[in-house]
Amino acid sequence: DGKLYGRGGADDGYAVYASLAAIMALDAQGVPRPRVVGLIESCEESGSFDLPLALSGTAFQNAVWTMLQEIPFGVTWSYAALAERVGRPAAVRAVGAANGQNPIPLIIPCHRVIGKDGTLTGFGGGVEMKAWLLRHESEQRRLDYR
Repeated sequence: DGKLYGRGGADDGYAVYASLAAIMALDAQGVPRPRVVGLIESCEESGSFDLPLALSGTAFQNAVWTMLQEIPFGVTWSYAALAERVGRPAAVRAVGAANGQNPIPLIIPCHRVIGKDGTLTGFGGGVEMKAWLLRHESEQRRLDYR
């Protein structure tokens, strides 16, 4: 259908971020506010969300953005691992560029991609914000398993 779908759930601690990002992203795409509110309420009731995302990107960008959604909450992948999973292992730099063009970083969690050596590399919100998000997810994940 030409659309990407954002996925997540309360069980992964992501629903609050997703709700806020959803309002901004869907408003920007011209989705009527009652529809946005309905999606948020559904998220609160069911503990998960499934949002239609009308992103305009190249086929490669869409492949990267789709694969980013597969990175579990509290887990990181390297750019090389992401390139491998997209089926283009030699395209590490292109994966980084597509990651950097992600228009909705809290729904499509590009902050979970790090350098092969474990370093935190670029993030639109700044490396400090990326570090905070990763720490928060890691702490939340530990709490969920207690």
